Formats: sequence, C-alpha cells, structure tokens
Amino acid sequence: MADEVLRAPLVLEYPFTRTTGAVIGAFLTGLREGVVLGVRRSDGSVMCPPLEYDPITSESLSELVPVSTTGTVQTWTWNGAPRPQQPFSRPFAWAMITLDGADTPLLHGVLVDGPDQMRTGMRVQLEWRPQREGHITDIAGFLPAAESATGSPGAVPAGVEEVRSVRTPIRMEYTYTPGRALSQYLRAMKDRRILGDQCPETGQVFVPPRGVSSIAGKATLPDLVELPDTGYIESFNITRVPIKMRPDLTPPYVSAWIVLDGASVGFMGLGMNVAPEDVRVGMRVRAVWKPDDELEMSAQNILGWEPTGEPDEVIDDYSRVGRLQGAGES
Repeated sequence: MADEVLRAPLVLEYPFTRTTGAVIGAFLTGLREGVVLGVRRSDGSVMCPPLEYDPITSESLSELVPVSTTGTVQTWTWNGAPRPQQPFSRPFAWAMITLDGADTPLLHGVLVDGPDQMRTGMRVQLEWRPQREGHITDIAGFLPAAESATGSPGAVPAGVEEVRSVRTPIRMEYTYTPGRALSQYLRAMKDRRILGDQCPETGQVFVPPRGVSSIAGKATLPDLVELPDTGYIESFNITRVPIKMRPDLTPPYVSAWIVLDGASVGFMGLGMNVAPEDVRVGMRVRAVWKPDDELEMSAQNILGWEPTGEPDEVIDDYSRVGRLQGAGES
C-alpha cells in the first residue's frame, strides 16, 4: 500500500584498527600483563584510564602510575537486557568505579545477580580474563569485595612487547524509517523508475529525494520528478585494494559519482562492463538493473552503471559542480 510506513532493519558495521600512542599503548600493555596503569597530572592526581593530555590544562602527560585492582563504585545503573554487542550476555550493572590509587573513575561492568546487590560506595574487585590480548575487555568484570579488601598495584614486566594498535570494530543495528519522499523513491525503484525532488526556489532536482531542499531549507515540491536511468560520470575512484566488508567486489573496480539527466546533484554508483582504465569524467552511462523477478523496494535494484557509447558529457564549470555536490550531500 502506498500509505504503508516503510521500515527496514539496518546494520552499520566496519572494522577499525587504531594506533594507540605511548600512553594508551602502555595502559593496554599493562592490561595484557595483569596490571592497571593510570597517568599522573600536574596537580598530582591520577587519571585511570589514562589520557595523553590533561583534559583541564591540555598539558601533555606521560608519567604512568600503577593503581590497585580494587575500587569503589561511584554510581551505577542496572542493565537487565544486554544487547548482542555488549560485553556480557547476562544481566549486569554498568558502574563508574574509582580504583584505589586513582582519582577518576573508569566505566565497566559489575557482575551480580540483581540490582538489589548493587549500591553506591560498595567495594569491588577486578577479575581478569584467563587469556588477554591488550584490550579493555581483558578485564572480565568486577565482583563485590569485602570493605577491607585491597589490591596491591602491580608492575609491568620489563622487556615485554608493547601494544601499538587495537582493533575496535564498529557495529550499530537499528530500524530505519525513510519518510514520505524516500518511501516514494523506494516504491518506484521496484518498477525500475527513479524519482527525485525539486527545490521550490532554485528548481534544482535532488536524487535520491530528501523531502527538504538543503539549499533553501524548505520542503520540496509535493510531486516528485521522474528521471531517466541515464546520466554521466562526474568523478570516479579506482579501488585496487580489497575491502573486507565487500568480498563480492574484486579489485580493481570503479566507484563513480553519477549525475542523472535532469538531476542537479549525483550519487555513488558502481562502474560495470568497462575496464577501470577506460573510465573518464563525462562518460555517458546507463543503469544496469536486476532481473524483473528480483526487483524489490531498494536502491540495490541498480547493480551498477555501464557506458552507453554516446559522446561524453562536456563539463565546463567545475566550480558549479563542487557547489552542487556540497549542497546535495547529507
């Protein structure tokens, strides 16, 4: 039905590896070796986890200080239904814990059976994972400890290999609702039709439709504009290195900025049926669609863009192209 609200589960995910630097690298090395390190500020206080710069004075920090594996809960909240990407599969308490010897708290989980076992000011003891790699998850969690419990600060063994990078995969799962304009666009895609919307002040046409002109800041015209599935390449990039999240793409391949005939701004598409070295700015292209029996309400109905064989589009005002791209991107 045309009035039905479209919803789709979406996952935003990509691998990420970052270099740690000397201070964070030392902290992670310590975790791998079963030692918790903080860093001393100019006023004598100790931050744990450590930072490379003082958040108040911006002073560079480097004096690492071992702190205890016992601490005090400053504040907490109960998580009764952990999400798949959270570090614990069982219910637990998120808590801000100040370790003995530190002056700032760290965020981690306290593993208790229910919220009735949690309180501000309670003493907790760090539990290590048996196998550690130099990551915050080397701390398995915290358990309640006796009021008198203490944990002596340790020392990182000499001569161990330092942690220089850390893997931090990013994943976000959510339900996406496209809105009226984009819903019309997606429904039309099932019929091999491409729709855009038009700015009421400038007349510029945006694809995909946004519902609001990013130039005028006003709602676009109520009727969407139908565009052909032909256009030209405004810019492109040749990828020669495999991308882990796209094993279906074999390098080298072309990612191109496609401007449809009648549109004012472009969108990203995949070059098809053309050698990467033959792709050029201004090349005329047409959409390569999925077979009819595979069409759905998705922009992925267009597999890519192939040359039409027509004479190249002449682009004589690149400053205008840049302005339109910048205005059209969300």
